[in-house]
Amino acid sequence: MPSSSALASSSVVSQACATTPATRTLSSPASPAPAPATSPSATRPRSPQKGCFSSPTTRTIKGNAFYPTPLRFKDYSSSPNGTARSFSAAFVFAIVSAYGEEASTDGMAFLIAPKTDLSDAGWAQYMGFLDGAAMDRTFAVELDTYRNAELRDIDSNHAGVHVGGLFSHGGGALTGLSLDSGEAMQAWVDYDGMSKRVNVTLAPMGVAKPSTPLLSDVSDDLSAVLTERAYVGFSAATGPIKTRHCVLAWSFAMDGPARPIDFTKMPKLPRSGRSNKTLKTMALPIAAASALVLLATCAITLLLWRRRRLKYAELREDWEVEFGPHRFSYKDLFHATGGFKSNNILGAGGFGKVYKGVLPKSRSEVAVKRVSHESSQGIKEFISEVVSIGHLRHRNLVQLLGYCRRKGELLLVYEYMPNGSLDRYLYGGGDKPVLGWAHRFQIIKDVASAVFYLHEKWEQVVIHRDIKASNVLLDGGMTAHLGDFGLARLHDHGADLQATTHVVGTMGYIAPELARTGRASPLTDVFAFGVFLLEVACGRQPVSNGGVRHGRRTLLVDRVLECWRAGELLETVDARLRGGYDADEARLVLTLGLMCSHPFPGERPAMRQVVQCLDGDAPLPELTPADLSLLTMIERGIVRQAMPVVVGEQHWDDVDRHLSWKMMVHSLQLAF
Repeated sequence: MPSSSALASSSVVSQACATTPATRTLSSPASPAPAPATSPSATRPRSPQKGCFSSPTTRTIKGNAFYPTPLRFKDYSSSPNGTARSFSAAFVFAIVSAYGEEASTDGMAFLIAPKTDLSDAGWAQYMGFLDGAAMDRTFAVELDTYRNAELRDIDSNHAGVHVGGLFSHGGGALTGLSLDSGEAMQAWVDYDGMSKRVNVTLAPMGVAKPSTPLLSDVSDDLSAVLTERAYVGFSAATGPIKTRHCVLAWSFAMDGPARPIDFTKMPKLPRSGRSNKTLKTMALPIAAASALVLLATCAITLLLWRRRRLKYAELREDWEVEFGPHRFSYKDLFHATGGFKSNNILGAGGFGKVYKGVLPKSRSEVAVKRVSHESSQGIKEFISEVVSIGHLRHRNLVQLLGYCRRKGELLLVYEYMPNGSLDRYLYGGGDKPVLGWAHRFQIIKDVASAVFYLHEKWEQVVIHRDIKASNVLLDGGMTAHLGDFGLARLHDHGADLQATTHVVGTMGYIAPELARTGRASPLTDVFAFGVFLLEVACGRQPVSNGGVRHGRRTLLVDRVLECWRAGELLETVDARLRGGYDADEARLVLTLGLMCSHPFPGERPAMRQVVQCLDGDAPLPELTPADLSLLTMIERGIVRQAMPVVVGEQHWDDVDRHLSWKMMVHSLQLAF
């Protein structure tokens, strides 16, 4: 066990895999006491430590494992401020994804930190140690299996060095080795205090240490980063994909090479689910079988193989190679959904049906959406956007895990939300309980946070184009997640927004300028979000099926606006709550709903301002009595005069539950 300046030649062994949803140290009650300190030159290498820590859930968690005793990392003999001492580490690790190499979450890191409490650090791409208070005094070597553009990663299979900062440098791309292969491999991290050089070396388990390191970095002196005493250990975190990060054995030494690892004493690598390897050969008939029997067997086998191959045949093109890691096999999705049986249908819309599935290898629950896409025109761009949207990471967005392409359809794979869509709780009748106000207000804040992220916080502007209650899904804890990106479009920040020849959306949620110009923007999303606010607060659909007024259907925004003008705004709150709501919060939500659904886009607030108002960080702007509703605009001829100028009615989509020109004219009974 290490003391302030010496490491005893002791052994600490952990025989089990430790699951780490919180910080955990690798230790043993039988460990010997620290050896007495002599001098820096007397430091001896520590014996290898065996153990494993992992983060094996489908939710975003993080874990840390540290040696329990801090080590002295500075030598004051040559400098009053202290210089970083040389050190060496060797360890055997494995990263096991539930989906194999087809999809993976973020990786893990070896680190030297000033403290073991890293609870303020982020998960997913932050690996449980980045962006926390201790980051500026932490040295780490990341083993990264996911490319995060915002962190300047070079690819999805690399090692990098963090020296007191968020971004790694000296990154080394791996060739011939895959970090998330699920197989154990070795790593060495060596720091020379004299030359200020960090060397990182990787090799398959059992292979001797290569003479040439994967990366060698001399850009930073660790003396300015490491504290006098610091902890040695590992950190990992997951995104939405079930992953295990395991350290099977490790050895560490100061002022000398780490002791070699004894592979015979390592614990076995834990496996989740069945093995990824399948039988690829068939047993031959016994040697004594006649040639006729052998020929018949081969013929039958070939016939069955051909039929099986046709059953699971997929459509692949050369340009799809760059999207490979996000692609699922049709065979896996077919078995996951029980052959797309009707009893596994979760819902259906204009673009296809959604099925519940359980992936055969990982046993993870997913939702599989079958999207009809008969035309090959634009398919590459569509898949490119699907993969880009799959990179979105926010706690209130439904995670898109990947896709599969077969014949005339696409299959999109999402994480599964067990409590279904929000509209079932708002309009579900007797089979769902009435959603209380506290739940409704939190759901509103969750969805607002997600839309704000799409508009301003990601590397591109994402316009959702179909925000509504049925596209808000609830997980097991009733946390809201905005989903269904089938209509979403991506734009660079500051780029001009292009008009489309197909105006899509849902009746009651479409902003008037979108129907007029065909140009979707963040403010058209804000309009739909405003209608969503009124929908959740009032428990009513945007366009009522009854209550016809002047020969037209009643719009929810008109009803709320009339009550606001009459000073009876709270009369519109869902009567099923029976007064059990916070009046100030309800007034805030209803007023924001009217402001967001303002008929003129320039009068709508941005989502940043909406989030600030909901969080109480900014006052609610005043709503002027001169505001007009969409129905008022129609009555005055504003929409009637401008709507048909961009596209003819024969070009508008007529999709189930989605708005078309004919549906708008028919439903509102307009005399054009």
